[in-house]
Amino acid sequence: MSLSEFSLIERFFARRARHDTRDAVLGIGDDCALLAPSPGELLAISTDMLVEGRHFLPDVDPHALGHKALAVNLSDLAAMGARPRAFTLALALQTPREDWLEAFSDGLFALAERYGCALIGGDTTRGPLNLCLTVFGDVPPDRALRRDAARAGDDIWVSGTLGDARAALGILRGEWPASLWEADEAAALKHALERPEPRVTLGLALRGIAHAALDISDGLAGDLAHILERSRVAATVDVDCVPRSRALRKLPADVQLRCALAGGDDYELCFTAPREAREAVLDAGAHAGVAVTRIGTISALREAADTPSIAWTDAAQTPLSLSLHGFDHFDAD
Repeated sequence: MSLSEFSLIERFFARRARHDTRDAVLGIGDDCALLAPSPGELLAISTDMLVEGRHFLPDVDPHALGHKALAVNLSDLAAMGARPRAFTLALALQTPREDWLEAFSDGLFALAERYGCALIGGDTTRGPLNLCLTVFGDVPPDRALRRDAARAGDDIWVSGTLGDARAALGILRGEWPASLWEADEAAALKHALERPEPRVTLGLALRGIAHAALDISDGLAGDLAHILERSRVAATVDVDCVPRSRALRKLPADVQLRCALAGGDDYELCFTAPREAREAVLDAGAHAGVAVTRIGTISALREAADTPSIAWTDAAQTPLSLSLHGFDHFDAD
């Protein structure tokens, strides 16, 4: 017997969600969920959509997809310095398959339980595979890591390494041969693409230390530009300082740069902090168990009418002419 909409919701989502609704006044089962604001904190809210063929391949492991669907949303909360609280899921499926739904929900709830983030509602329908999640978190008003708070003189930092997810996509697309890598390296690249780790603990540790932050979802070049535009500042980035994994370094130097600076799907944090906070930033990274690397500096615009931009240099501070842009969801490529 085929699954109905309500049996699907009850079996794979609602029954498991009811085990962890401590942060909701009312969870799944009514027309709306009810969340009570935490005293003295703001509610941070973010929505992300993942579409088959645009954000993931049709044959992706459903367990990995369940993980990634929530991870990319938790990454937004991490970038705001918000503590995860709850999420909703809207799911379109062409054909509901029990084995697929079991694996998908296992991956989803495994990550949700790690971060105490309860499923409190959503919707299902028939259609091309499409996932839309909305996450809710809490952050004190004076501790939110906003994009418009970078200041001249700030250091620019990134967490983890950049470019591995794009390298993995290149393997899947046949852009470069998988034989370049040992089995463990290829597996690490695939893991970066399919199972990104949201830097929630780091985001919380950076409260009161970092000025501005965002997560790197569309590539460092494009995402850092958002901070510059919102803060009305400029940046200088030393490309030789941008952290790259051993696996990524198997590619030619110019390809490494394209992957690390404009590849996207990294879900690491890019943030700015004052020079005097360097030790505190390193301590925050150590507390979160993730490396943090200083890659550049923020500077004031020379004229108010100037356009915020990134000046790329190498380790010798030689200017580089790089044409880079972030991932565009409406690009035909």
